[in-house]
Order: sequence, then structure tokens, then C-alpha cells
Amino acid sequence: MLIIAGHAQVAPERRDEYVAAHVDLVRRARQAPGCRDVAMTADSLDPGRVNLFELWDSQETLDAWRAVASAPNTGIEFTAGDIQLYDVAGVRPPFG
Repeated sequence: MLIIAGHAQVAPERRDEYVAAHVDLVRRARQAPGCRDVAMTADSLDPGRVNLFELWDSQETLDAWRAVASAPNTGIEFTAGDIQLYDVAGVRPPFG
């Protein structure tokens, strides 16, 4: 299992436009084989921050999605950020 998680900084006045431009991409990703979850959201505290979370069954399913994803070209540049891919060794409930 793979997790892609982190955040990107964009111009605060364009953040909501950036998130809205990716709604269809998120919708389609959630329907892709091997996708367990995807979220791209506006941060509740930082007006220029976009949070990203993806959960995939495998590198193969992620690669297959990326081959057909067709992400929108918003022209909105990241000014900073940190997004990483994590290989998951195990899974367990967080409470209990």
C-alpha cells in the first residue's frame, strides 16, 4: 500500500481556484482501480495551503492511474510545499 501526503503553497487568492480545478480529477481517481482514497483540500488555517492525501493499493495501480489521469493545467505555480510518497509496511486501527 502507498500513501502520498503533504501540502503545497499557492498564491492565497488562487488557492480555491486550484482546488476547484481538481474536483473532477479527485472524483475520477476515487473510481480508479486500486485507489482507496484521494483528497485535495483547502487548509482551514493557511489561506495559501493545499493539502493532498492519496491512498493506493500498489505502485502498479498508481502508475496505471497516472497514465490516464490528465491533471488540469491551471497555470497556478507552487511557491513551496512538501509532498512525499510513503510505502506502508502495516495497517492497524488508530484507536484501540
